Amino acid sequence: MDYRVIKENDLFLLTDYSGDIFESNHGHGLYTKDTRFLSRFSLTVNGERPSMLSSEADENYISTIVLTNVETKIDDQITLWPQSIEIERTRFIYKDILYETVKVTNFNPHRESFDVTLVFDADFRDMFIVRGFQNGNVGNKKGVLQEAAGFEIGYDGADSLERKLLVEWTVEPSNIQITDDGVEVTYHLNLDSAQSQSLDFFIVPVIGDQKPERYSRDIAIHELRSSYADWENESTAMESDYPLFNRLFNQGLQDIRVLLTDLGFGRFPVAGLPWFAVPFGRDSLIAAMQMLPIHPEIAKGTILTMARYQGEKADGWRDEQPGKIMHELRSGELANTNQIPFTPYYGSIDSTPLFLVLIGEYVKWTNDTALLEAMLPHIRRALEWIDKYGVREGSGFVSYVRESAKGISNQGWKDSGNSIVHRSGDYAAAPIALVEVQGYVYQAKTTLAELLCTLKEMSGAMDWEDWSLRLSSEAEKLRESFEQFFWVESDQFYALALDEEEKQVETVTSNAGHVLMSGMLMPERAAAVARKLVSKELFSGYGIRTMAEGEKAYNPMSYHNGSIWPHDNSLCLIGLNEQGFQAEARIVMEGLLQAGGHFENNRLPELYCGYSSQRGTPVRYPVACSPQAWAAATPLVFIPVMLGLRLDHANSRIFLSPNLPEGMNILSVQRMRLGGSRLDVNVSRNGEVYTIDVCSNTTGWTIE
Repeated sequence: MDYRVIKENDLFLLTDYSGDIFESNHGHGLYTKDTRFLSRFSLTVNGERPSMLSSEADENYISTIVLTNVETKIDDQITLWPQSIEIERTRFIYKDILYETVKVTNFNPHRESFDVTLVFDADFRDMFIVRGFQNGNVGNKKGVLQEAAGFEIGYDGADSLERKLLVEWTVEPSNIQITDDGVEVTYHLNLDSAQSQSLDFFIVPVIGDQKPERYSRDIAIHELRSSYADWENESTAMESDYPLFNRLFNQGLQDIRVLLTDLGFGRFPVAGLPWFAVPFGRDSLIAAMQMLPIHPEIAKGTILTMARYQGEKADGWRDEQPGKIMHELRSGELANTNQIPFTPYYGSIDSTPLFLVLIGEYVKWTNDTALLEAMLPHIRRALEWIDKYGVREGSGFVSYVRESAKGISNQGWKDSGNSIVHRSGDYAAAPIALVEVQGYVYQAKTTLAELLCTLKEMSGAMDWEDWSLRLSSEAEKLRESFEQFFWVESDQFYALALDEEEKQVETVTSNAGHVLMSGMLMPERAAAVARKLVSKELFSGYGIRTMAEGEKAYNPMSYHNGSIWPHDNSLCLIGLNEQGFQAEARIVMEGLLQAGGHFENNRLPELYCGYSSQRGTPVRYPVACSPQAWAAATPLVFIPVMLGLRLDHANSRIFLSPNLPEGMNILSVQRMRLGGSRLDVNVSRNGEVYTIDVCSNTTGWTIE
């Protein structure tokens, strides 16, 4: 990635490699609540930008950037030799405040005098304006108010909210000047040889009267590091003899932690950095599902958050209907003034069935029937939405059509405007029924039907057994219709979608791979899907492409029509494992592992180009987000797949059938929480013979 980003809860900082922010630079800034509170943040030595020596991005919660000065002159006389001064910028975020320390060290053998200047400014722009997606009626920026140990810049929003940027310091500057570029804060430093001077800054976004409490730097960094240690200790741990996988796993686990946010209902993952650090129905739900074997509590926070924003009324502006689960929640000035519909916006066809799927899978993993009972009203409303609004009249399949003038045209996970395309090259017309969405609906209904049978009848409640039988019947009817309408005999594969005339969108894509995890497919057709996913048309060597090479719309450089998305592969992996297609699952894992070894810090990005591995190293997609929640969680999905772990919840049985990728012969998994307790298991391979050692099993489930 060509930027540096750190985040904690709802505040994130996006800069260039040197740690600077310039207003024209790619939307860099300090953001919270979809508002840029810092639009200029630059450092110079004697008026010149220093050179970068190192810029690390392996830890998302703290960043250390090392710089050195360039040569400066006055009247052709050198005033500061190059590479004389080291500037170390260390920053982290804690409790909604950005802490920045600039440590300046003189490495010259004699005393040096020089100026270090930092420039601060805030434009308070809404993120949609920053990204060029939207203009609108906005508020007014106020002047700079200097204080005893800092200054503030104010803004009166069109949404009647007062916003401020507060900058404070512990070392008094030598000079403060207000210019067109912002507030220039200058320190005249005189340092002996090997002497250092540290300058601490505290950068505080303030909305209304909600000013965050400032902690000492030492306490703040200690608490922040402790929270990461707690996260690791609370998560499933693993060790293997495959260093690349270890790095991918550990990086993914840390990336998920930095993407967690809490809106008051428990922690859940936002979609990704830098532009999607907000609640996304589909993204958050899928990432939470990927995390179930590693940290199931994240699913609970996600479920409760999505339930809180469940649709209540029919509102075409927001593509909202009663019972529908949101797509995206924004809280900036444009959203607050209803100039954009993201308050929240509900234009995703898959969030509602995925919400039900996550509830079911979470309860199966944890036996948390209390949550199931608490969610019953939300479950009922979501199922009613599927039947009343999701299934278009006469079709029998859940499909979408946009109502909002500023909404999203394609409302599945492949939401770019050209992603649902016929083999002829013509775009499918809505209403559109996506293949994977039918699988989600089937999985939701069958899983809930199973779980409802475990609930005891409650006074005044409906008969759980009758409800369960009805869901099972509806699921079976869907399965039969799905096989009839979506199967493409000539391709031995399933159509991407059905269009407004219920014509098949025959283009071969990865979407059908998601249906494997639902258990809906006929066995021989499931096997055909598994084979197709790893065919040369769909599998590049670095992963499953979103669209098969050879299709008319195939483009390996596109967003959705031939690129490779790690999360897409992970959902296919879950299904391959569930259906016992271990050879195909191993191929996919090995491809993703090879790709991961080529990205910075072994971090799988949102997506990358779909060129064949025979062509060379993976080709970066130029504007891929990183870290992205469901990409970060993809290596974590490997754990149950490598164990060949499948659950029989109804009979409290765990099936293990190890499936290690090439290059790995030892895998140890500890603290996997299942059924309210934990499982520790070691797997080793000698040739093709696996040995399973169950070190601890307090789950109460039988292992087979």
